[in-house]
Amino acid sequence: MNKDIKKTAVIGMGALGMLYASQIYSAFGPDSVYFLADQKRIQRYQKMTFTINGTPWSFPMKAPENACPADLIIIAVKYNALPSALELMASSVGPDTTIISVMNGIDSEAIAGKRYGDEKVLYCIAQGMDAMKFGADLTYTRSGELCLGTRIKGQENRLDALTRYFDSAGISYRTERDFSKRLWGKFMLNVGINQTCMAYEANYAQALTPGTPYDTLVGAMREVILLAQKEGITLTEGDLEAYIELLKTLSPEGVPSMRQDGIAHRPSEVEMFSGTVRRLAAKHGLAVPVNDMLYKKIKDMESTYIS
Repeated sequence: MNKDIKKTAVIGMGALGMLYASQIYSAFGPDSVYFLADQKRIQRYQKMTFTINGTPWSFPMKAPENACPADLIIIAVKYNALPSALELMASSVGPDTTIISVMNGIDSEAIAGKRYGDEKVLYCIAQGMDAMKFGADLTYTRSGELCLGTRIKGQENRLDALTRYFDSAGISYRTERDFSKRLWGKFMLNVGINQTCMAYEANYAQALTPGTPYDTLVGAMREVILLAQKEGITLTEGDLEAYIELLKTLSPEGVPSMRQDGIAHRPSEVEMFSGTVRRLAAKHGLAVPVNDMLYKKIKDMESTYIS
């Protein structure tokens, strides 16, 4: 597969979905990208005015019954919405479609690959952005970058086509050889920063200030280092420190996606973070007290607004 990418479908109109759709739209025009959603959601979206850093935006939208196979599909939904998203995109997946996920976690690619074929799904990690979306309004000061890589042999042409496309669109990326380590490193970061900001109702600056939230952040990340080693992935204290430095480049008043969910009283991705840590730790007989505490605290918080 070495086909040029011309048409992109995005599933999920959250912060990252809007961020990348707007970059593609700006580079190639309105016919180059559309959001895929069910008819009920489209009707709701059409009544809303979406903004990006204060500028109104209007995006093309298609229901599955009106969609044709896309060259690229970007999955940008919450973890608990992934199964329904995979069903929704069936009509947009053709033999040459490439699929990437900008979701957090360590298994969305495997889940998508099982549904549509591993050969279609490339590795992708979104990092370094401080995008926040509340209601219909997206704000960011840093658009970050995508880390890309092949998952199986024979995907080199797909990756080449994708990087050419991102070059033309002006979307920042890097390619990775040791993607398993990168995937676990980002997971370590998210287990720490997302859950800490959620549990302590903190922004980036507050989470990085010495004290209980910072100790929790580092403690949760260190538990992932030990867990990764049990899974055959080498993460180090140096990797942890590098991700802490990355956090310091983000807008101090910004908050990660999990805290955004808490503010909006939406279900969070706690199962994808400490839930996954706890399940894998149990498999290896590993104690993860910080993630146990975070899991219970976040579940207790959610119980006050989610029935």
